[in-house]
Amino acid sequence: MNKYKFSKYGMYFFLSVAAFVSLFPFYWMVVSATNLSADVTIGKWTFGSAFFENFAKLNEQVDLARIFYNTAKIAIISSICTLLISSMAGYGFEIYKSKRRDTVYNGLLLTMMIPFAALMIPLFTMMAKAGLLDTHASVILPTVATAFIVFYFRQSTKAFPRELVDAARVDGVSEWRIFFFIYMPVMKSTYAAAFIIVFMTAWNNFLWPLIALQSPEQKTINLVLSSLSSSYFPDYGVIMVATVMATVPTLAVFFAMQKQFVAGLTGSVK
Repeated sequence: MNKYKFSKYGMYFFLSVAAFVSLFPFYWMVVSATNLSADVTIGKWTFGSAFFENFAKLNEQVDLARIFYNTAKIAIISSICTLLISSMAGYGFEIYKSKRRDTVYNGLLLTMMIPFAALMIPLFTMMAKAGLLDTHASVILPTVATAFIVFYFRQSTKAFPRELVDAARVDGVSEWRIFFFIYMPVMKSTYAAAFIIVFMTAWNNFLWPLIALQSPEQKTINLVLSSLSSSYFPDYGVIMVATVMATVPTLAVFFAMQKQFVAGLTGSVK
């Protein structure tokens, strides 16, 4: 019994330390957003009263409404397009059989091994020739077909009851209607989990928007954070306010869909 209690307390201690390490950066971020830059520099750990002052300074330096509109536009459109196209691909790879299916699928998975650094120059050249540089389309288009999301949907589709597809075909339902009106409602937990992953990736995307977007009117919140941090005299209070504002949407999406996220990751099909 003593050994059991010791292991139980040890587990709680380890989990407490892990929770503290995980949550402290968020606490520091929120606290710093309420303090002046000088207080942040000296490492003040308590809340201050300069949040609205920092927010006013940030609003003077950048067009917050425009920046958040750009970021939300890219994240939402990218997420919708990625889910639609990648789920179609995952559904097709699992439901339809052919001799070359696994060969094509394995080739698609191999693309996950290619680092993005090797694709930047060809992608930049492609977008330049298409006349899409410095547009949101140049950021959205490269993300609409993601090998990992295709893989995720194919693995999740293995739990999809094939009897529904066979019964619908016997009733004369078209393949498109089967996908949109049978497959998608049944796999809603999978879509929710994939949406969280794709949305957070698109919202936090930095490297490619930094290359593709040049004008201030097209920039996203992460590019603004980078420019604020790289100034000659960075105002850390303002930077932390911008960081909090950039973090809130992703947290809101995750907490709003966390139940579906867990169900989707565990392969739950209802």
